[in-house]
Amino acid sequence: MERMSGQPHVIRGSVSLPEAELQWRFSRSSGPGGQHVNTTDSQVELRFDLANTKGLPPVWQERALERLASRLVDGVISVRASEHRSQWRNREAAAVRLASLLAEATAPPPRARRASKVPRGVNERRLREKKRRGDTKRGRSGRDW
Repeated sequence: MERMSGQPHVIRGSVSLPEAELQWRFSRSSGPGGQHVNTTDSQVELRFDLANTKGLPPVWQERALERLASRLVDGVISVRASEHRSQWRNREAAAVRLASLLAEATAPPPRARRASKVPRGVNERRLREKKRRGDTKRGRSGRDW
């Protein structure tokens, strides 16, 4: 099957969606559309076998399998697109959606936050302000009235 836009759908860096491993399925979209709606299979379902792919580095594949576990059915991830009237545009939308989903799932984990110590001056200012506020409130008591 030929590429749609000529540009590979890049996941991240030099890694892109392996076109040979993508499985396309077409069906009729739901909703209004006039006479055209009953004749065109414009809804697109794109399936990608994440568990058995050779197109992703092994580390990325493990990360994606772990993070997308709730969306996988037998190791296969499925994406649908039916927002456009054209099958061509829905194919592009599904491929872009799958690429961004895989990019997010294969991203390296964020660096661990290093706990920082509260500066002494900040702590002293906070305690001074608490003391002043307490004195103000204490001064409002009805002893002098």
